[in-house]
Amino acid sequence: MQMKERQDKIIELVSENHRMDVVTLANILQVSQVTVRKDLDVLVERRIIQREHGYAVINETGDLSTRIGHNYNRKKKIAALAASMVHDGETVMIESGTTCALLAEELATHKKNVTIITNSAFTASYIKEAPNAKIVLLGGDYQLKSQVVVGPVTRRCAADFSVEKIFVGADGYKEGVGFTGADLMRTDTMKAMAESAKRVLILTDSSKFSSRGLVTSFTLPAIHDVVTDEKIPARIEQEMTHFGIQVHKVKL
Repeated sequence: MQMKERQDKIIELVSENHRMDVVTLANILQVSQVTVRKDLDVLVERRIIQREHGYAVINETGDLSTRIGHNYNRKKKIAALAASMVHDGETVMIESGTTCALLAEELATHKKNVTIITNSAFTASYIKEAPNAKIVLLGGDYQLKSQVVVGPVTRRCAADFSVEKIFVGADGYKEGVGFTGADLMRTDTMKAMAESAKRVLILTDSSKFSSRGLVTSFTLPAIHDVVTDEKIPARIEQEMTHFGIQVHKVKL
C-alpha cells in the first residue's frame, strides 16, 4: 500500500469510527506503529486529523482543511465517479468545496493533460504535489475562510473561457427549486463561472439534501448531472429525473 493510499485509509477509518488509536490502525493497515505515527504527523500538519488523549480524531475546527475529513470515504467515491466523466486532455472548471477538491486531486493524479480552471486557492494548494497538476487560478476578491476568490474580477476572468463541464458543490437543497449556497458572493460567482460551461455537474453527498442554504445557487432546469451517493431520498431523485437531470450514485 502506497503512502497516499494508506493516509486516505487512515482518514476513512478515523472518520467512520470517530477516533482510532495507533495500535489499532497499525494492525488494520498491517504496518508498523512508527509508520502510522509518521502518517498521522502528515495528516495533523494538513489539519485533517488531530490527536486527543492518545487517539486520532477528525479535526473539528470547521475550515476546509478539516471539513475534508468528514464523510471522507463518501466524498472520495463521489469524486472518483465524477473524474471518470472527464477525458484526458480536457479542460474543466471546478468550483470550491471539499468534494470538488478531491475531484481535482483525482484528475491531477489519474488523468493526463487535464487543465483545471478554479476560483479556489484551497484546491490549487491541495493538489500542488499531484503528478499531473495543471491549474489556472482565477483572480478576484479573496475570501479568507473559504479560501476562494469571488466578485466582478473573477466573473470577468471566467468569461474568457469556454469549457464543456463545470463541477460545483452545494451547501443545501430546496425541494422544487434546486441547490442552495451559504454565501451570496460565492454563489453569484459560481453562477457566472457556469455561464462559460455547457454542462453543470453538482457534486454532493446525500447529507446536503437535508440542509438548506441561504441563497439558490442552481435551479433544477439549470443542472445537467448530479453525482451523489445511494442515500439520496427517492422523492428528490424522482424530482431531478423529472427535470431531465442525470443522477449518478455511488454505493456506500
